[in-house]
Amino acid sequence: MTIEHHFHSPIQPPRRTLMGPGPSDIAASVLTAMAAPTVGHLDPYFLKVMDELQEMLRTLFHTTNELTLAVSGTGSAGMEACVVNLIEPGDKMVVCTNGVFGGRMADVASRVGAEVVEITREFGEVFSVEEIAEVVKKEKPKVLGIVHAETSTGAAQSLKELADVVHDAGALLLVDCVTSLGGMPVKIDEWNIDAAYSGTQKCLSCPPGLAPVTFSSRAVAAMDARKTKVSSWYLDMSMVRSYWGGSRAYHHTAPINMNYGLHQALRLVLEEGMENRYSRHYANHCALKAGLQAMGIQFAVAEDHQLPMLNAVKIPEGIDDAAIRSQLLNWFGIEIGGGLGSMKGKTWRIGLMGETSRGSNVLMFLAALDQCLLHAGYQLSPGAGVAAANDFYRTTITD
Repeated sequence: MTIEHHFHSPIQPPRRTLMGPGPSDIAASVLTAMAAPTVGHLDPYFLKVMDELQEMLRTLFHTTNELTLAVSGTGSAGMEACVVNLIEPGDKMVVCTNGVFGGRMADVASRVGAEVVEITREFGEVFSVEEIAEVVKKEKPKVLGIVHAETSTGAAQSLKELADVVHDAGALLLVDCVTSLGGMPVKIDEWNIDAAYSGTQKCLSCPPGLAPVTFSSRAVAAMDARKTKVSSWYLDMSMVRSYWGGSRAYHHTAPINMNYGLHQALRLVLEEGMENRYSRHYANHCALKAGLQAMGIQFAVAEDHQLPMLNAVKIPEGIDDAAIRSQLLNWFGIEIGGGLGSMKGKTWRIGLMGETSRGSNVLMFLAALDQCLLHAGYQLSPGAGVAAANDFYRTTITD
């Protein structure tokens, strides 16, 4: 028996078009950057990479916050880092829950020992400033947490004017930007957000593994005024920030090559230009919507708060959710997501994030979905979706 028989086959994943809720497609230059030689986590070269990462993340977050960095871990680690550093046992936290990830934030807060007060909305709905103002005025929490782009529902939450009512109640504003960062404006300073977290695998088109976070001076002051140690050693910003700046004190061995990948991914974002990137995501969302509507498929959330990068649509009556998703994957190599929570089995989540947000992907997906639906006996005019999307592109894109 040769030695090869003792091991599994080499890693040879199929080539997919990632049009689900994340991860998104990755540029070849990002994958190449991750294959570069590994250096030590305190090597002068890597420290320079860290400095440049912080500078680019500040641009992406539209902030001057000094404490802006990439947490070693996926987007959920960013969520946990923000909550555990701002909350001590017994602190009150109001969490706005209108989807899976608002619920997850509330769960994390309760595990830290917070007194959690949840404001709830049906999946797909959003919150008004007035209802949040009423709750924070009554509850006087230390922190209010809310999701900017709810990945589970495809709903976009407006954040303008929210900080005023939160700050008037003496609270800090914490925002989940996992799906929004890099695909729509996230204006930390202009909107007076105190803390925010994101992930690399959505609109930044980098493999999952790091979580960009940013903290305002108000948030840092709250952390510095803690009476107890942060419950997580690994995510304790009082130590992590010493590694990312100042003394460069060793805390943990950072994922070196993952940071290379994020560095290159951010370079691509900034080379494209923030406004250009936001416009691209919105245009492809509109083209996809035109095509789906021509096929008789409607969005699951109201027009005025649909996400441009995560399109949640209603599954047509009589159509098998899993069967269509399986056909898209097996016949065409296209991944889309199913619904979560109360939307499970009722919606598809179609991602157009970062590298995936391309006109060619919109047209390919609509053609593939057309064939799958026709195969399932759904009544539609063949090619109507592609034609409608092409009409949108032809009449709105001039260059």
